[in-house]
Amino acid sequence: MLRRRRFAEVIARQLDLFVRDELRLLEACDEAERAYESAERDEAEERFGDYQDLVETGTEILAELRDNFAATLDEDAADEYEMEFNRTVHRRLPRFGLEIENL
Repeated sequence: MLRRRRFAEVIARQLDLFVRDELRLLEACDEAERAYESAERDEAEERFGDYQDLVETGTEILAELRDNFAATLDEDAADEYEMEFNRTVHRRLPRFGLEIENL
């Protein structure tokens, strides 16, 4: 258990920075999600597409952050870090956690 969480502090800091630096993106995601949820049937697909585009952008930013840090680690540590990062994103920022493992 201890080994599995050895990157918890660095990941928490990275995600804190992401939230701070990407606040406009997070607000845009919230707004796009509300627009989708309140859209009439004929607009819903387009609104959902707008939301998905924003989530994809956030997921790509997080994956780049993850991959840049992982590149500084040896292969085993990088694999462990990546798995822990993905789990933490899924738990803390779930809208971005759905596809992060695929990037």
